[in-house]
Amino acid sequence: MVSEPATNAQPRERWKIAVLGAGSWGTALAVHACAAGHNVTLWARRQSVADAMSRSRENADYLPRCELPESLVVSADAEASMAEADLVISAIPSRYLRPVWDGIGSTFPPGAHLVSATKGLEDDTGLRMSEVLAEYTGGAEDSIVALSGPSFAAELVEGHPTAVTLACADLAAAERVQTCLSNGPLRAYRNADIIGVEHGGALKNVIAIATGIADGLGFGTNSRAALITRGLKELTGLAVARGAMPATLMGLAGLGDLVLTCTGRLSRNRHVGVELGKGRSLDEIIGSMQMVAEGVETTAAASHLGRRLGVQMPITDEVYAILHEGKPPRAAIEDLMARALVEE
Repeated sequence: MVSEPATNAQPRERWKIAVLGAGSWGTALAVHACAAGHNVTLWARRQSVADAMSRSRENADYLPRCELPESLVVSADAEASMAEADLVISAIPSRYLRPVWDGIGSTFPPGAHLVSATKGLEDDTGLRMSEVLAEYTGGAEDSIVALSGPSFAAELVEGHPTAVTLACADLAAAERVQTCLSNGPLRAYRNADIIGVEHGGALKNVIAIATGIADGLGFGTNSRAALITRGLKELTGLAVARGAMPATLMGLAGLGDLVLTCTGRLSRNRHVGVELGKGRSLDEIIGSMQMVAEGVETTAAASHLGRRLGVQMPITDEVYAILHEGKPPRAAIEDLMARALVEE
């Protein structure tokens, strides 16, 4: 890290940052880090993508109309991208996280801070994304920072004020990353409850699919409010069963992200639900999307975990039945409404 001359009472450190994953969120974080004055390399899996972005100074596929700063280096060489990095940000979709890190994990620079900016759970293992990354970074799980919260990539690069959470068992590590990334439109809060933060970020996508289905069926805001509220109870119940603090799910990475993803027009998971509610097949919807809707796979992981842990997750289970068992969306809604009456 290199300290720049002070512009106020404290000097600002310039970090060498490698952002892994040239999707919309990885690109947005790389652009933001450049604007914060850091030395940034954005790693793309394919050389053709890195070449196109370097040439056009745009990520036409995932973040169009955002001009890439001239200082941003785009590379397909993982080892060169991470060489001597102070901070590595992994923004690789959950379904590709393990295969990608199988190929690049050996090049991770010892001593670098590592931020997981991926939201999801592994279905077969139930692992959180930071737990997967720990397998490739010497098992240093307690020092990995999870970045989550209500944050659409396009709005961040457009300068919309955005608040996120940085969670780490080591609060000192979270604070260093917080100082590094908080700048301009992005304000980061720190939290020691990485279990709660990662579960909130993953499970809200399932509820977003459910609210999208209700919207696609033509239901109104009564239905959406009910699904968000009862969905918050479900994701909190599963997170707490796995060691989270309940209060975490009432913050940015829980309620905040849930509201955004269930209501925002840029939500990929809500879009999947809307199209399902209109009668399109899942394969058709996914095949027409450029970006990844993490909730499709997270639904299976969440439903399976809920059953193993004895946590009731009726909304999640109905979304699972729609996505993976072919249940008609209207029948799923009817079954939710016909459940036995209970206290709130």
